[in-house]
Amino acid sequence: MGRGDLTNGQWERLEGLLPVGKKPGRPRTWTHRQLIDGIRWRTRTGAPWRDLPERYGPWDRAYDLFRRGQRDGTWKRIFEQSQAKADAKCLITWDVSVESTVARAHQHAAGGP
Repeated sequence: MGRGDLTNGQWERLEGLLPVGKKPGRPRTWTHRQLIDGIRWRTRTGAPWRDLPERYGPWDRAYDLFRRGQRDGTWKRIFEQSQAKADAKCLITWDVSVESTVARAHQHAAGGP
Protein backbone atom coordinates (compact mmCIF):
# COMPACT_ATOMS: atom_id res chain seq x y z
CA MET A 1 0.00 0.00 0.00
CA GLY A 2 1.37 3.38 -1.01
CA ARG A 3 1.51 6.42 1.22
CA GLY A 4 -1.49 8.11 -0.44
CA ASP A 5 -3.60 4.97 -0.96
CA LEU A 6 -7.01 4.48 0.62
CA THR A 7 -7.07 2.98 4.10
CA ASN A 8 -9.31 -0.02 4.76
CA GLY A 9 -11.87 2.21 6.48
CA GLN A 10 -11.93 4.69 3.62
CA TRP A 11 -12.29 1.88 1.10
CA GLU A 12 -15.23 0.36 3.01
CA ARG A 13 -17.06 3.69 2.92
CA LEU A 14 -16.27 4.25 -0.76
CA GLU A 15 -17.04 0.71 -1.90
CA GLY A 16 -20.68 1.05 -0.87
CA LEU A 17 -21.05 4.10 -3.11
CA LEU A 18 -19.58 2.53 -6.26
CA PRO A 19 -21.90 1.10 -8.92
CA VAL A 20 -22.18 -2.68 -9.00
CA GLY A 21 -20.84 -4.40 -12.10
CA LYS A 22 -23.44 -5.93 -14.39
CA LYS A 23 -21.41 -8.51 -16.26
CA PRO A 24 -20.68 -11.90 -14.75
CA GLY A 25 -17.61 -13.65 -15.98
CA ARG A 26 -14.02 -14.13 -15.16
CA PRO A 27 -12.62 -12.28 -12.18
CA ARG A 28 -10.83 -9.00 -12.69
CA THR A 29 -7.07 -8.96 -12.91
CA TRP A 30 -6.97 -5.50 -11.33
CA THR A 31 -9.35 -4.67 -8.49
CA HIS A 32 -11.42 -1.51 -8.35
CA ARG A 33 -9.45 -0.50 -5.28
CA GLN A 34 -6.13 -0.66 -7.16
CA LEU A 35 -7.52 1.30 -10.11
CA ILE A 36 -9.13 3.95 -7.90
CA ASP A 37 -5.91 4.31 -5.93
CA GLY A 38 -4.21 4.80 -9.31
CA ILE A 39 -6.74 7.46 -10.28
CA ARG A 40 -6.17 9.19 -6.95
CA TRP A 41 -2.38 8.98 -7.43
CA ARG A 42 -2.62 10.51 -10.89
CA THR A 43 -4.91 13.38 -9.85
CA ARG A 44 -2.79 14.08 -6.75
CA THR A 45 0.52 14.19 -8.63
CA GLY A 46 -0.63 15.63 -11.94
CA ALA A 47 1.59 13.15 -13.78
CA PRO A 48 0.63 11.84 -17.22
CA TRP A 49 -1.59 8.74 -17.22
CA ARG A 50 1.17 6.70 -18.85
CA ASP A 51 3.39 7.29 -15.81
CA LEU A 52 0.98 5.49 -13.48
CA PRO A 53 2.97 3.06 -11.26
CA GLU A 54 2.50 -0.62 -12.10
CA ARG A 55 1.03 -1.45 -8.67
CA TYR A 56 -2.15 0.39 -9.74
CA GLY A 57 -2.64 -1.63 -12.91
CA PRO A 58 -2.41 -0.62 -16.55
CA TRP A 59 -2.75 3.12 -17.09
CA ASP A 60 -5.38 2.68 -19.79
CA ARG A 61 -7.64 0.64 -17.47
CA ALA A 62 -7.41 3.31 -14.77
CA TYR A 63 -8.05 6.05 -17.32
CA ASP A 64 -11.05 4.16 -18.72
CA LEU A 65 -12.56 3.79 -15.24
CA PHE A 66 -11.92 7.48 -14.57
CA ARG A 67 -13.58 8.62 -17.81
CA ARG A 68 -16.56 6.29 -17.40
CA GLY A 69 -17.07 7.71 -13.92
CA GLN A 70 -16.99 11.24 -15.32
CA ARG A 71 -19.44 10.50 -18.12
CA ASP A 72 -22.03 8.62 -16.08
CA GLY A 73 -21.82 10.94 -13.06
CA THR A 74 -20.37 8.36 -10.66
CA TRP A 75 -17.73 10.71 -9.21
CA LYS A 76 -20.24 13.52 -8.74
CA ARG A 77 -22.73 11.16 -7.05
CA ILE A 78 -20.02 9.79 -4.74
CA PHE A 79 -19.02 13.33 -3.80
CA GLU A 80 -22.60 14.40 -3.11
CA GLN A 81 -23.44 11.29 -1.07
CA SER A 82 -20.21 11.54 0.95
CA GLN A 83 -20.88 15.20 1.59
CA ALA A 84 -24.47 14.48 2.69
CA LYS A 85 -23.31 11.76 5.11
CA ALA A 86 -20.63 14.03 6.59
CA ASP A 87 -23.16 16.86 6.92
CA ALA A 88 -25.64 14.56 8.67
CA LYS A 89 -22.92 13.73 11.22
CA CYS A 90 -22.17 17.47 11.65
CA LEU A 91 -18.64 17.02 10.30
CA ILE A 92 -18.93 19.97 7.92
CA THR A 93 -18.96 23.60 9.00
CA TRP A 94 -20.82 25.72 6.49
CA ASP A 95 -19.27 29.12 7.19
CA VAL A 96 -19.35 31.66 4.42
CA SER A 97 -16.70 34.34 4.15
CA VAL A 98 -17.10 37.26 1.79
CA GLU A 99 -14.11 39.36 0.78
CA SER A 100 -15.04 42.98 0.24
CA THR A 101 -11.66 44.53 -0.52
CA VAL A 102 -11.69 46.85 -3.49
CA ALA A 103 -8.50 47.42 -5.44
CA ARG A 104 -8.58 50.58 -7.47
CA ALA A 105 -6.04 51.78 -9.96
CA HIS A 106 -5.48 55.27 -11.24
CA GLN A 107 -7.04 55.95 -14.61
CA HIS A 108 -3.60 56.30 -16.17
CA ALA A 109 -2.62 52.81 -14.97
CA ALA A 110 -4.75 51.23 -17.69
CA GLY A 111 -1.90 51.33 -20.18
CA GLY A 112 -1.89 52.67 -23.64
CA PRO A 113 0.26 55.30 -25.34
